[in-house]
Amino acid sequence: MAQHHEELEEAPEPAVALDPETAARRRAALEHVRKFGDPVLRSKARAVDRFDDELRDEIARMGLLMHDAYGIGLAATQVGILHRVLVYRVESDSPVNALVNPEIEWSSKDKEYAEEGCLSLPAVHVDVERPVHVRVTAQDEQGEQILVEASGLEARVIQHEMDHLDGVLILDRTSRDQRKEGMRALRAALEAAEDDAA
Repeated sequence: MAQHHEELEEAPEPAVALDPETAARRRAALEHVRKFGDPVLRSKARAVDRFDDELRDEIARMGLLMHDAYGIGLAATQVGILHRVLVYRVESDSPVNALVNPEIEWSSKDKEYAEEGCLSLPAVHVDVERPVHVRVTAQDEQGEQILVEASGLEARVIQHEMDHLDGVLILDRTSRDQRKEGMRALRAALEAAEDDAA
């Protein structure tokens, strides 16, 4: 599972060199993602009770943003919206999945550590222990009830994004040493980004 760290929501830079247009689209997408220190990332999202075109547009925008940023998951709080909505796609050729008001109904006793990254925490990769299997109840963008039984990377991505909806970050789920190391990497990445912008 650790080999997926560059795929789990955040990749510092894709392994394949991007053409200038794609690289520019990725940078533009990442500008819309809230970064560590933004209070919205520590906020608890509210349940969605209106399933209308506005919600469907929000989900479509999130899916496009996640795609352009080369992520595999994105929670509404990461784009400054306090809705209990997340999108994810673990295979690049799969359709984007949207979960509205997700709840973990069951999680396995089997757990494993894997390295995770986050679009909101540039350059941070830490080991996080999570259940290997989960069963999640949610609604789709039309408000219909859905049940997702996920394992491995899919289960990990869903749990990571659900954490965002409760204001929990991967730094909260790792060891003290890794948290310190992650904060150092984050400070360096944010400083580099400020220098590039100047």
